[in-house]
Amino acid sequence: MTAVDASSVGRRGPGGARDALARFLRRPLASYYLVLGAAGLLLLLGLVMVFSSTTYMSTQQFGHPAHYFLRQLLWVTVALPIAWVISRMPLRVLRALSLLMVIGATGLLALTFVPGFGVVRGGSRNWLDFGGPFLLQPSEAAKLALIIWVAHVFANKGKLIRHWKQLLIPVAPVAGFVIALTLGQNDMGTAAIMVLILLTMLWVIGVPTWLFGLMMGVVGVVGVYFIFTAPHRIERMGNFLDPFADYTNTGYQAANSIFAFANGGWWGTGLGASTQKWGTLPEQHTDFIFAILGEELGLPGTLMVIVLFLALGYAGLRIAMRTTDTFVRLAAAGITGWFMVQTVVNLGMVLAVFPVVGVPLPLVSYGGASIVVTVAAVGVLLSLAKHEPGAKEALAARREQRLERREGRTT
Repeated sequence: MTAVDASSVGRRGPGGARDALARFLRRPLASYYLVLGAAGLLLLLGLVMVFSSTTYMSTQQFGHPAHYFLRQLLWVTVALPIAWVISRMPLRVLRALSLLMVIGATGLLALTFVPGFGVVRGGSRNWLDFGGPFLLQPSEAAKLALIIWVAHVFANKGKLIRHWKQLLIPVAPVAGFVIALTLGQNDMGTAAIMVLILLTMLWVIGVPTWLFGLMMGVVGVVGVYFIFTAPHRIERMGNFLDPFADYTNTGYQAANSIFAFANGGWWGTGLGASTQKWGTLPEQHTDFIFAILGEELGLPGTLMVIVLFLALGYAGLRIAMRTTDTFVRLAAAGITGWFMVQTVVNLGMVLAVFPVVGVPLPLVSYGGASIVVTVAAVGVLLSLAKHEPGAKEALAARREQRLERREGRTT
């Protein structure tokens, strides 16, 4: 074998792949493309799985198999332009809108308690009905609004943030009120996600260890209180490790989720060939869509989803770590923490590692409000990625190249 052949083999081998990956990650816009690619693939896979998991239910309820898929496609079509606008929005505009976002989200949360507007679904009063064909879930918008506003407040404090009281005022009362409204809706899963998002951001900003430990203790005590004051939560906590002990009641969803993975085996039954979606597994297109994915696509499909979320999480952390802007760092950490925490909770719930708490899988599960807000959050991440070192220069150079190509075609 010649030297040229040997070097060619080396470039094609594992070492060559690692070198190519290293070169890609050294590019100023690597985080931007990672967020765009991972989120785009998850969104596309979600559309496929929503269609696959709802064909029977849609046919039974509406007479044709694509009802839920078309609604999800409509929401995605609405969400993508919003994300595009946000990704190109100057950060000063996003920050200026942060207070209005929190006020608006809080007002919508409060509106769920008004008779005639609030709708109870799945035991939680976390939906708004304005009389149209679609329902709105304000708690989803509240997550993103809180992240943007908290990042803006902390960034404005500057060096004052070194004093622990500045970490709590006004963030603690405002966030506490939003979380209290969510708990009042009987939506403990979403409230827990909000708390974990805020703890992530406080950790990133550098909260004193004693204060962080105190907050963790308070959160733990409050969480235990809410669990043991609700009989249905006590049952879930007592049975989630062995769903088959109460198969016909509290363990039904978790047990059938396990059946889905067992039926799929290593390689899956094939796209569209799930048996659990035929009315056996409740919420198969929302909270438990990962179980249907595991049944139909097997281990390769589940690993693909996990890898895509890990890539999205890595890109978000990379944005937070590489920037010198406090707002960018906190907003990126908050959005990344939200996606990762909610993903872990959903996968743990579907795999019967965690109790069933009713949390969808970001970008994949069916749901109008959740898909619009999570895609909008991806747009925020894309905007934040443009503030990494060298990213603005790379974007300017790319625009110049496109302009030159257009001018070349017109001459």
